[in-house]
Amino acid sequence: MEKQFTNRLIDETSPYLLQHAHNPVNWLPWGDEAWNLAKTENKLVLISIGYSSCHWCHVMEHETFEDTAAAKLMNEHFVCIKVDREERPDIDHVYMSAVQLMTNQGGWPLNCICLPSGKPIYGGTYFQNAQWQNILTQLYDFYLKNPAKAEEYAEELTQGIRQMELVQQNTDEISFSKEELKPVVENWKKHFDHVEGGPNRAPKFPMPNNYDFLMHYAVAEKDEALKDYVLLTLDKMAFGGIYDQVGGGFARYSTDSLWKVPHFEKMLYDNAQLVSLYSHAYQLTKKDLYKQVVYETLNFIEREMTSTDGGFYSALDADSEGVEGKFYVWTKAALENILGEKFNAFADYYNVNQIGFWEHDNYVLLRKETDDVIASRQNISVQKLNDLISESKKILLAERNKRTRPGLDDKQLTSWNALIIKGYCDAYEAFGEIKFLDAGLKCAEHILQKAKHKNGSLTHIIPKKNTLSESKRSLTPSPSPARMNLRSDGERAGERLEAGRGAGFLEDYSFFIEALIKLYETTFEEKYLDEAKHFVDYALAHFFDEQTGMFFFTSNLDSQLIARKKEIHDNVTPASNSSMAKALFLLGKYFDDKKYLHISKTLLHNVKNEMARYGSSFSNWCELMMWNTYPFYEIAIAGKKAEEKRKELTGNYLPNKILSGAMNGNSKLTILENRFVDRKTIIYVCENKTCNLPVEQVSQVISQLR
Repeated sequence: MEKQFTNRLIDETSPYLLQHAHNPVNWLPWGDEAWNLAKTENKLVLISIGYSSCHWCHVMEHETFEDTAAAKLMNEHFVCIKVDREERPDIDHVYMSAVQLMTNQGGWPLNCICLPSGKPIYGGTYFQNAQWQNILTQLYDFYLKNPAKAEEYAEELTQGIRQMELVQQNTDEISFSKEELKPVVENWKKHFDHVEGGPNRAPKFPMPNNYDFLMHYAVAEKDEALKDYVLLTLDKMAFGGIYDQVGGGFARYSTDSLWKVPHFEKMLYDNAQLVSLYSHAYQLTKKDLYKQVVYETLNFIEREMTSTDGGFYSALDADSEGVEGKFYVWTKAALENILGEKFNAFADYYNVNQIGFWEHDNYVLLRKETDDVIASRQNISVQKLNDLISESKKILLAERNKRTRPGLDDKQLTSWNALIIKGYCDAYEAFGEIKFLDAGLKCAEHILQKAKHKNGSLTHIIPKKNTLSESKRSLTPSPSPARMNLRSDGERAGERLEAGRGAGFLEDYSFFIEALIKLYETTFEEKYLDEAKHFVDYALAHFFDEQTGMFFFTSNLDSQLIARKKEIHDNVTPASNSSMAKALFLLGKYFDDKKYLHISKTLLHNVKNEMARYGSSFSNWCELMMWNTYPFYEIAIAGKKAEEKRKELTGNYLPNKILSGAMNGNSKLTILENRFVDRKTIIYVCENKTCNLPVEQVSQVISQLR
């Protein structure tokens, strides 16, 4: 269909940017062209940031950016730049900081008005059309009449952005104590919801890393109440509407305190980390519910978010046919018609009643009671109930697949792909399914082949077709829409990289390093440790700040924004600095590298005084604190049955260890030197380079760890 408007975003590959390619707004992608135009014409720059699965981004586009009157105002008086926050998290960090300073809140869509220098003077999130036009008119008038005041305010705001998350090097002597974690957890407990799990507020985000740390801490401290709270949270999330009871996988967050009504988009990073969390919880409890969640979630990822090349897509939209959640919810009449005689038991199981009612005659499927309670009420066996529910879910999934599907953001991000590699490895350790390991291995090779550049760097966006070494920078003008359709995504992704727009961020390195370490632990293939060491050394050369002992989010080879940020606080994903600190700790142990261990300790030492204030924002750092203050074991398996012993060992919950092994004496690792005994497989458990007596049975190892 011929479109009335087409702007420069038509040449982009980001699904989010392409969504705006036919707006009447003259959007430009982030780059020199836009900024040079702003300086030449002395225009304010309107930076609008969002992502493809963002519901309110779609709303603002429809209400405002598709409106010709709003577009006319934007085009005449502003240079308008659209940014995909998932493609450019560095830009998002800077301007999110600006909006938080101005409004004490943030979110997406993120809209920031800047001077031609890039320094912000105004910002916010979602605006209604009339409000938006009024604000833009006032800003244009203010800048026209008061350029000096605008410059002064923008400079003050920019200095504030540079100070946010600024970490000064802690010059005290480095020391850690497990006592330092007590106030963190005790303060955190004040915000627990002991009825529904999670935090005692709404909305509720899954925050997998929070519960991974709290579970580890509860077990180490034998805090049964804390462990019960963590498991309650996992149970409630698995029973709630935030979990797709028909198709598996989790939505991004719950809009209420009950985990009932989700914001329906599904993100790769959430599901990857939740697979790890539920796998760890299964290792601890052997609870069937947690196994079900892992298998169903990975089935969803395989079915809907996996590329044939071994990579994984970023997100599924919350909306379909312009309606939030339409793909996932059901009317009672539809369920009765589809399920027939199975409906009554299914409705009891998934609360097709006032509990599950949402709006417009639609129900969100969720659970409240265990199988035995419902089976008793339905006067059938638990096995018959399980068979009925399983068959009903298959029927509904097939029926749902006939609906118009939510939009798929098919870009592949190195950082998020690394998280799902780790998720697959954690699931493999918990359940022994070789297909899980195979998926992780295939994705790792995909990243190494497609996202690792000749100079040893990583790219943030994984090209879909050709390798980066084959890509060439286009020296011709941007192609016409007709020409664009003839160019592969891989070609355009390669051009983006060569133009400096696909360069990897610290999260790409740190998350992938952790994934490579995990792959070594699940395969004993030392090439993965060698790759991890390579990327650590690259990050130290190009991201590390010697003055503070912390890492920048961007490389020193990247074009610089108005502020070069450091990511310190853990959020829906761990902070890249905490991730790198853990990676350095683990590789320091594997390679007996004092430099790695010292930098890891320095990173932790720099933030430890902030941890007690808000534990949820430092949960990954807290895990590293545990590694430094509680027993941390180095387990080495040497002999022909190393793989068999590894499988037996990793079925247990062991969050405080590194694992190494080899079937022969060819290993290069110090930890495996002189470990081999003829015709035997020996297991060594060491702590701080002091080893217990070697044993041959995994049960003996477990006894040594307790």
